[in-house]
Amino acid sequence: MTEFIYEKDLVGMKYSILISSRHDALVREIARDLGMGVQQLRRYLIENFDMMLLENLPARYDAGKQDPDDDDEEAKMLGRALYTRYIPLFSREDINHALGRMDSWISEGIPPDEAMRKGKKVLGEVITG
Repeated sequence: MTEFIYEKDLVGMKYSILISSRHDALVREIARDLGMGVQQLRRYLIENFDMMLLENLPARYDAGKQDPDDDDEEAKMLGRALYTRYIPLFSREDINHALGRMDSWISEGIPPDEAMRKGKKVLGEVITG
């Protein structure tokens, strides 16, 4: 009897991809950027991304970092294009919610860098629940 690969549990294979040296460094960088744990991010990626997307994460990340497409400086600081288009961790609504929070913090007098860090924490909480 033949077993098809798509009928199997691919968690082990996805985990193997994510612990390879380049992928591991990238996952650690994204987790640090979003203020969350590495294992939490790995679990989210395994549950929500397919094998093709996982294999291409480093190239997509590099392309997203170089994309000058975002005109809004706050959106660029938050990583709107990177985290919605290149590495689709968040929906547009999630990003827009974090951007709205950033705008309100900045208008309250919080420095933009601090508001950006808090905005990324808001995004990290989307993943961690």
